[in-house]
Amino acid sequence: MARLFGTDGVRGKANELLTPELAMALSQAAAVVLGHEQIDDGRRPVAVVAKDPRISGDFISAAIEAGLAASGVDVHDAGTLPTPAAAYLVADLGADFGVMISASHNAAPDNGIKFLARGGKKLDDALEDAIEAQLEKPVYRPVGGDVGRISRFADAEDRYVMHLLQALPNRLEGLKIVLDCAHGAASGCSPEVFNAAGAQLVVIGAEPDGININDGYGSTHLERLQAAVLDNGADLGIAHDGDADRCLAVDHEGNIVDGDQIMAIMATDMKERGILKDNTLVATVMSNLGLKIAMREAGVTVKETGVGDRYVLAGMREGAFNLGGEQSGHVIFADHATTGDGVLTGLLIAARVKATGKTLKELASAMTVLPQVLINVKGVNKAAAPQNAVLNSAIGAAEAALGESGRVLLRPSGTEPVVRVMVEATSHDVAQALATSLAEVVSQELAL
Repeated sequence: MARLFGTDGVRGKANELLTPELAMALSQAAAVVLGHEQIDDGRRPVAVVAKDPRISGDFISAAIEAGLAASGVDVHDAGTLPTPAAAYLVADLGADFGVMISASHNAAPDNGIKFLARGGKKLDDALEDAIEAQLEKPVYRPVGGDVGRISRFADAEDRYVMHLLQALPNRLEGLKIVLDCAHGAASGCSPEVFNAAGAQLVVIGAEPDGININDGYGSTHLERLQAAVLDNGADLGIAHDGDADRCLAVDHEGNIVDGDQIMAIMATDMKERGILKDNTLVATVMSNLGLKIAMREAGVTVKETGVGDRYVLAGMREGAFNLGGEQSGHVIFADHATTGDGVLTGLLIAARVKATGKTLKELASAMTVLPQVLINVKGVNKAAAPQNAVLNSAIGAAEAALGESGRVLLRPSGTEPVVRVMVEATSHDVAQALATSLAEVVSQELAL
């Protein structure tokens, strides 16, 4: 059987791959692996369950909660909340694990199940493998008073909002902000917390109906946010995705500020305040070279990891670093969160604008984004790439041509027969020409 867990939980089209039966089976397996096997005092495990507002979340959460309770787990149903809220609540409540039902930035027909370990941490590969292995074993079925209870987590959103406000270094009075909630999980709590922080708000994309999540709004569709910032004369705009674990921004002129620029702003802020651990930022190999250059000039070390927020988190834990993230807008502030938190990120960006008196455009200009071209070469033997002499020679020639003003990165896909060719250079034309040339070599040399 193919591995169920992907890069961020189990995800697929709801009622096709992700059926109620699979949801229940996964929850019963997780009850054992993340619950009973971690407890030695005979008590019932405790789990927090939350979801984003897509319509399939109703039947998937019902199946998950039924499976957990039937396997002797007490369930706190937190309702519709962002992924980082679920992670925070697992830790805050002292729960044994959590379950978040979301397909993040995907369209409404998709959904996903993410498990969180004690402390609100994402699972490592070993725990995911253990859950999959447990699916093949007999289901644990207690009876009588040993079955679990399901209760509504009545103050879940309030706890999360208070947590966010406590992380805010300064208030936001005087800032006019457009907030795009992607018709997603943050549609209630994000406007609430920005209002409580003193910002003047214009809110868009905050009317979820179960099927409009990420539909033309949010961090993957920034056009409406850009227009709203300009139309309302706002100081900045903040965009979440469906489960609000990421954040992208727009400055007062409508320019997009991506995750790399956000990390540059926040690393500089934290270094100046003396709270950036070891003056180090953790970022993936796909972060723009401009980020590394800007951080070098700011006296900040950049530690690189593989692509994916789980690898960023692993790199942060390894060095006990407290800031990391991805170009896509997953930014992790380890002093306040165990995962990317788009609401927290938006608050801290706004707080930096307010504290400095500078525009977001001025703050983002500390980093020059180098043109980046990415080409996916399909239908190739990706495993043969490292040993191919012709390809390695072409890469060397491209790197020599770029010198220190650019870089080349070839990365095999983790799931497909695809090699991703990425080139950065001081001009788009140079990056495009080199990427196209390398893609042709990959296609010729590694053809299946």
